[in-house]
Amino acid sequence: MQTNLAAWARDSELGKEAEEILRRCVHCGFCTATCPTYQILGDELDSPRGRIYLIKQVLEGVAPTASTQQHLDRCLTCRNCETTCPSGVQYGALVDIGRKLVDERVERPVAQRATRTLLRRTLTSPLFAPAYKLGRALRPVLPAVLRNKIAAARPAGKLPDGSGLQRQVLMPAGCVQPAMMPSIDAATARVLHAVGIGTRTVAGAGCCGAINFHLDAQEAALGQMRANIDAWLPLLDSGQVEAIVINASGCGAMMREYAHHLRFDTDYAARALRFVDKVKDVAEILAPHAAQLKSVLGDLPQPLVFHPPCTLQHWQQLRGITEKLLGELGFDLQPFAESHLCCGSAGTYSVTQPELSKALRDRKLEALQAGGPACIVSSNMGCIGHLQSGTDTPVRHWVETLDAALSARG
Repeated sequence: MQTNLAAWARDSELGKEAEEILRRCVHCGFCTATCPTYQILGDELDSPRGRIYLIKQVLEGVAPTASTQQHLDRCLTCRNCETTCPSGVQYGALVDIGRKLVDERVERPVAQRATRTLLRRTLTSPLFAPAYKLGRALRPVLPAVLRNKIAAARPAGKLPDGSGLQRQVLMPAGCVQPAMMPSIDAATARVLHAVGIGTRTVAGAGCCGAINFHLDAQEAALGQMRANIDAWLPLLDSGQVEAIVINASGCGAMMREYAHHLRFDTDYAARALRFVDKVKDVAEILAPHAAQLKSVLGDLPQPLVFHPPCTLQHWQQLRGITEKLLGELGFDLQPFAESHLCCGSAGTYSVTQPELSKALRDRKLEALQAGGPACIVSSNMGCIGHLQSGTDTPVRHWVETLDAALSARG
């Protein structure tokens, strides 16, 4: 793609990076065939190719408008287009740059600013846990739009004491997951303990930064990334722990990109590179222990269908790793159509773009439930809660299902 960047863009680090990405695009349009929003809206400007043109215009000096901002907002950042693109266009990095530039130039309406600020400050606040607990108590009398955002309580169960085990890993505890779905972290700790791996948390670590980063507060997100590196890297460098185990693929996707986001930070760039090398999805840690786990499993719920989150298959390029592990453990996994498409959760997208999010959820559920599964499993809390809001079929983290099978054996 030919470019003629404005002087301010040519002279900036972000502008140079954006130009390099833009020049890879050959206008082929393969991305439109796998873009969820284009599938629903049919608008070229709501496809990756159309959004690339909008970002290019801004970099060439065309003033963005509220319409420009809206088309970029509608992007789920699922990165399905990156998996599809034959030219290797790094669309995710480009749309991050585009959103930053547009948000600096287009003031959002008051209602949008208030919603985004409320989401950022609420979801990352220490007060979120007690507020969510109150919401859960009031869940039966809440309006449907709020009730669907509150997951039904599932007991976490007893945590194992793995402090004496030789192998140790870190688990993030600064996410909203411990408040919303504590059973996922507890199940992860028990399953890891079953193969001889202890889990630890560390004070000083917090949210991975994804919430702030995708809600117009990139600098605040960078601060969270630095804090996490400060809290975790000394333990990783010293060998006290071998990895950071992630059971929420959205967090894993963000953490794996710390080196990219901190590339211009002379104090953290090298440290971030060491850090991301130690970020592992829980399936990566458990895969070598499949035979050991299978030997102690009880009855398995059959059949299952596994929804691979976009942050697992497109961001982290870990396609098939969880499915292979579950198959080796004896789970009967049903295939389903359009497994590459986003379910519509996408972090806070279900709040900021409710109509598109619901349409994508319903489309995904139709595909997932076509074979009448006993349970839908996934590996990201956001997807799990979003899908569950549209079906009576149980939706769980696959680690919870594995933990239940281990417990059934006793």
